[in-house]
Amino acid sequence: MPADEHVTAPQTLRQRRRAAATREILDAAEHHIAESGPAALSLRAVARGLGMTVQALYHYFPSREALVTELIAKAYGDLADAVQAAVDTAPDDPDLPRLVIAAEGYRQWAVAHPERFQLLYGTPLRDYAAPVEGPTTQAMRRMSSIFEREMFDGFTVAQLAAAETPALSPELRACLEQLPHYGPGRLPPPATALLLSAWGHLNGLVILEVFGHAAFLGGHQAEIFRIAMRNLLDDVHRQIPAHAGEGVSV
Repeated sequence: MPADEHVTAPQTLRQRRRAAATREILDAAEHHIAESGPAALSLRAVARGLGMTVQALYHYFPSREALVTELIAKAYGDLADAVQAAVDTAPDDPDLPRLVIAAEGYRQWAVAHPERFQLLYGTPLRDYAAPVEGPTTQAMRRMSSIFEREMFDGFTVAQLAAAETPALSPELRACLEQLPHYGPGRLPPPATALLLSAWGHLNGLVILEVFGHAAFLGGHQAEIFRIAMRNLLDDVHRQIPAHAGEGVSV
């Protein structure tokens, strides 16, 4: 095999200029969202902020939907980067679970970027539907894989399959079995149910804070969140048996 077989060819000048222009457009769109909220986003407003015509903008994003899709995928990517960075740079503290660290990285990004978080988890934008199996789906899966790894690290598939969840209806079990897997291995339905329930709890607390519904707690919101995440993880792990047959770790 030639040594340079996998070397990426350098971009042409035209490609570099297009990439730079695309980044500038996305930066301008994010700035517009920060000032006016996701619902006010339009190609005309972004073009006006850049001093260019809408027709020129169409060369990079043929529709508002295409721009929104890219913004959502980028927001998910930046959020996942923040969560992974929180885990990677955390001090080695056996008393602070990595799942809690990941959750706090998630919360901190959301609090620091409320409008972009609203783009992900706020009121759905009118007349917008994410493309099926598109970049937004792929970006969300990356996020999910991080939390799946940190929540179930060290457990075998057999243990996760034996998790003591309330009995799953045949219809729900079939639905969970058909869901695409995000991590290195496919989760058994009981573990998927636990992950989805935990995710709803985690994200719900962040939404309450970002949208101002927990302001009565003042500066204690971070502490409350940490307590909640510790309890959440304890509850999840309590439902997974210490031993359940043989199997490999997920």
